[in-house]
Order: sequence, then structure tokens, then C-alpha cells
Amino acid sequence: MTPLSIILPVLNEAEGIVPLLEALLPLRRQGCEVLVADGGSVDGTAELALPLADRVITTPRGRARQINAGAALATGAVFWFLHADSRVPPDAGTILLGALRESGRGWGRFDVRLSGRHPLLRLVERMMNLRSRLTGVATGDQGIFVTRRLFERVGGFPDIPLMEDIALSKRLLAQGQPVCLATCLTTSSRRWENGGIGRTILLMWRLRLAYWLGADPATLARRYYPTTKRLLVFAKAPEPGRVKTRLIPALGGEGAARLHHRLLERTLAEATGLPDVETELWSPDPGHPVIVELAAAQGAGVREQRGRDLGERMGHALARGLAGASRAVLIGSDCPNMDRAYLMQAFAALEEAPVVLGPALDGGYVLIGLREACPPGLFRDIPWGSAQVLEISRARLRESGLAWIELPPQRDLDRPEDLHYFPFLNPLLAEQTP
Repeated sequence: MTPLSIILPVLNEAEGIVPLLEALLPLRRQGCEVLVADGGSVDGTAELALPLADRVITTPRGRARQINAGAALATGAVFWFLHADSRVPPDAGTILLGALRESGRGWGRFDVRLSGRHPLLRLVERMMNLRSRLTGVATGDQGIFVTRRLFERVGGFPDIPLMEDIALSKRLLAQGQPVCLATCLTTSSRRWENGGIGRTILLMWRLRLAYWLGADPATLARRYYPTTKRLLVFAKAPEPGRVKTRLIPALGGEGAARLHHRLLERTLAEATGLPDVETELWSPDPGHPVIVELAAAQGAGVREQRGRDLGERMGHALARGLAGASRAVLIGSDCPNMDRAYLMQAFAALEEAPVVLGPALDGGYVLIGLREACPPGLFRDIPWGSAQVLEISRARLRESGLAWIELPPQRDLDRPEDLHYFPFLNPLLAEQTP
């Protein structure tokens, strides 16, 4: 039997999954196995994990469900559950197996260290570790490990949307005390830094107290996970020859770049200030002075597009958007008639269906929105710019069993023949020199 099965529940962790899996390679060489249970990432997490893990599976979303699915396929005598943003010392596997053997106990956890440098984070991690020692309750950030026999005896993780680690600890405590290792796992401090360290501490304590008092985990999950909506605007910097290239015969390189600049300016003006919506400008040129200036003028954040093609870049941006929000809508800057009402209609549609599309009259789409992770194949091998984009996307949504809502179609401004549809641009176009 395999000595140790390491089970990782992941969702849109493309930025961090490779370093963790590379750190676990020595354990794989020693006969341990690594299983990745993906909850439907859209940023390529599963693909990145595939060559570095023994098995990658796709499961219904939810940390408890993902872990239990991985455990059902694992062959190890001991299970070790790791979060994707954890960083492990080289000898962690040897330490945990030795601790279980020497103590005769059936489960345990590591101490945790948070990655950030803020002094308050040192207090947070000390309190987490001390509380765990006093109560015997472990959190997922502490890398819970348990023998297969004991895990199966207690029935695995309860299928609840939050506090699954606390609930498992309660089950395991009924069977015996944990081994509390002083060896530290490092975990990302982004949750505390993004939400504010003090606010996050208070939120976690309130939720934990409510759970102990019998609150419904589903209700707690709605309070814990963000309700923010995000609007992601994709755009290049307005440099001649790089943007609106199909309009160059009519407007010239400088004119096409100037038009792109104005359209982006207008799009950001419509996109910012929507109720409960954060706007981010995603660009392959995040440091370009015009990109920085336009985003700052409208109070939008700036993010860097990442990926080998448009599909990968869209998937990555939507995944990051959903990592910190409950809804994410992605648009370009090529649709002059797209206004705030249309954008709010898109967010409203996501209350009814998991996907919203804004069709383009040329066979593509001007908007796509998600409220949950979509199948990885949704953005893969799409002939972007062709008249088949929308129909291919519809077919893939059907194949995945996902419902979607389509908004009224819009017209992109891509070609010289499109210009006459937007007479309000005439004053700008009069300035252009072919």
C-alpha cells in the first residue's frame, strides 16, 4: 500500500499550483502519491497539474466534496490534505508519518505560518496554532493528516459548504487527540490582506462562534464568501499598428489608435461606478502610461493579461475575478453602444443562470459573464475573430450541461464598413487622417 496520499482540492489556482506540486515531487519519488481534485477551474489549473501529479480528477465544486472524491480514489495508508496555496518543507511527509507512528495516534496537523510580512499576521498565526493546541481543532491551512482507517471510520468530511475542516476535527476528536506538529506549513495571507487583517479576524471569529452555536453552514458560507461583482475590461494600450488594425485602411495607424483610445475611455466611463461592482482593466500592457492613466481616472484597478492566446487570457482573468467575487463579467472596448444598462442587465442575468452571453452581430460575442467556474474547454481552441465563435461557445455550454442567458445582440466596431453605424463618432472620425 502507498504510505501517503496527498490530496489537493483546487479551484482556479493556476498561479500557485505548480510550485506546490514541484515541492511534492521528492515525496512522489519515495512512493507517495499526489491527487488533485479540481472543482471546475477555468484558468488551466488542471492542465498545469497533470504532469506533476499522479492523478487529476474533476469533481463538483466544494472543498469537502473535492477532498472526499480524491480520498475515494487514493491508495495511501495515510491521507494528507493540503490547500493549493500552501508551501511545505521538504521533510514534511517524513515528519508526519513518523509522528503518527511514534505517537500511536490516528490524526494530526502542522503549525501554520502566513506568507505576508505585516506584524499582525505573526499574531494571527500564533493565535491559530495556540487555539488548535488548546482545543484539538485543526483548520485546513494547517494541513490535516489522518490514517485511512480513521478517515473512513468517521465518514470523511461532512458535505457542507463551510467549516468542513472544523466539522471533521470534531468527528476525529471523538476518536482521539491530534498530533500537533511544530513544523510549519506556509500558507498565503491573501485572505487577510485582501479583506483587511482586523476585519478578517473578526469575521472568522464571528463565523466560528456562530457555527459552534448551531448556525447553518450554508448561511455562514454566504457571509464568508464575497458578494462583490467584478467587471473585467480587456484592452491593449492604444499604440499605432497594434490596435484596430482592420481600420487602418480607413483611418491610418494613428487614427485607429486614437479611436481605440477614445473607445476604451468611453467603455471605462460606462463600466465604473456600477452599484456593488468593482471594475478592473486587464491589459497585456499594464504599465503603459495610457492604461495607467485611464484606469486611475475612473478608479479602476489594473491587471495583467496572462496566457498564450485570447482564450487562456480570458479564462485566467475570469478565474481571478471569481476568486474574489461572486460574479464576473468580461467585456472588450470595441462595442460603442454598450452602456451601463446593458452591463447591469448582464449581472442581473447571472442571478438567473450561471452564464450570460452578449452576442455580437458578426458571430462572436461582446460580453461573457460567469457566476461559477466553467468547464476548462469553454475557451480552448476557439477561432477568435471568426463567425463561429458564438455557436461553438453555445455548443460547449450545452455539452457541459450549463444553462445560459443571451442578451440582445450588439455590433462591434472592427471594420471600415462598421463605421457608419455609429454616427455619434463622426466628430472624432473627422479628426482622423488616413
